[in-house]
Amino acid sequence: MITSAVILDAGKGTKLWPYAQIRSKGMVPICNKPVLRHLVDALKNIGVGDIIIVGGAHAAGARNHFRNDEGIHVIEDKNPRGPVFSLCVAKEYIAGDFVALFGDTLVTESDLRALVEAPGLPAVLASPLHGRSNDCITCNVHGDKATGFVGHPRGGSDGHWCAGFAFKQEHFGLLEANAGRFTVTQVGMMPPLEGFIEMSLNDYLKDGGEIAAIVTQDHTVDIDKPWHILEAEYACKKRWCGALTENVLAEGAGIHPSAVVDGFVRLGEGSSIGRGALIEGRVIVGRNSRIRNGAIIRGNCVVGDDTTIENGCYLDDASVGNRCYIGHGAELGGILWDKVYLYHYMEISGIVGDNVDFGAATVCGSLRFDDGVTRHRIKGRLEAEHEAGDACFVGDYCRTGVNAILMPGVKTGVYSIVGAGVVLREDLEDNTLIYAEQTHVKKTWGPEMYGW
Repeated sequence: MITSAVILDAGKGTKLWPYAQIRSKGMVPICNKPVLRHLVDALKNIGVGDIIIVGGAHAAGARNHFRNDEGIHVIEDKNPRGPVFSLCVAKEYIAGDFVALFGDTLVTESDLRALVEAPGLPAVLASPLHGRSNDCITCNVHGDKATGFVGHPRGGSDGHWCAGFAFKQEHFGLLEANAGRFTVTQVGMMPPLEGFIEMSLNDYLKDGGEIAAIVTQDHTVDIDKPWHILEAEYACKKRWCGALTENVLAEGAGIHPSAVVDGFVRLGEGSSIGRGALIEGRVIVGRNSRIRNGAIIRGNCVVGDDTTIENGCYLDDASVGNRCYIGHGAELGGILWDKVYLYHYMEISGIVGDNVDFGAATVCGSLRFDDGVTRHRIKGRLEAEHEAGDACFVGDYCRTGVNAILMPGVKTGVYSIVGAGVVLREDLEDNTLIYAEQTHVKKTWGPEMYGW
């Protein structure tokens, strides 16, 4: 039985901008838990208790988060050159067979169990592409074997991608011999100078070895671009909220007699559904949070700790972090992370990072007049195949002035401000203030203008 795991979290996450500027991809919260926490909890539940997390520039965030967890060791790859070399940094901490996972990949406990119990090693956990474009390394699966790995192939998306691996200790020699470049590509493709685990497995096949393939049964998400956060959030909420079959109230939690709950809720300690609230769906609430005074919540929703949702606001299939406030006339469809404030008359659609303060009447445009597809630019590349729709993406520590408008699909970098009255039509860089200049015209006016 495999009892050790290495989780790789040293990548820069440039395609996830603006959400990997102050954190690693593994520390991106999904339903108010970092991806790394989802993986660690699942591994511990199946008996894998010796876990090494290999971080990069933001390793301190993971080290702080897991500071009280036994069996979790966070180490740093000070010169990341690709996943395979980051994996080799953990060699001295591993004594036997082990699984290797990506810190930005959300995998369910049952699929991880299948990988841990793989009948032969090495093994790969292969997830169907499910219509995703082939902007990843694909895995060819034949029966119960992986027969090859191709770097970002053109064409259809009927293959698989690699969500995890299982190795013997002796395979470190194969991994350390990686050429540092992915050579199995179609003509005209341009691989970067990085070391990928899949290329070492191609070498293993070339040398006559066999690789077991375990195909995932649940929705598995590689969080590589901002809209993948929405996809992962949806999949996680669907599992969590779908498991609710009755109201579950922790100590000190309660539902006011005037509240309407058409569905089920799970309330943490000290939380409440207060006077006049309307719940139509399944809602999971953390500790010491309040939903009251005519707040309306529909669909599957997750709410964190110490959050207030009140005064006629409206949430639809939303996720809300810790210490947030959603108040009068605010509408939310999407995700808020921690300490986000929605006070007056606003419509927010998309993903909002930590510590964002929206000015009154801020609006995220969520409908194109031409019914077209919003194209996003990722590292200079235009992409239309995504799950984002017309969502906006607001980075951490941002602010908006009153009556700011974010047009469909725009992103704002961290530490940036969209000034009052601005109509933002293009992505806004990190550490940037944008404001509108006005020209005023003054004219005399009075009773004489009405014939007096």
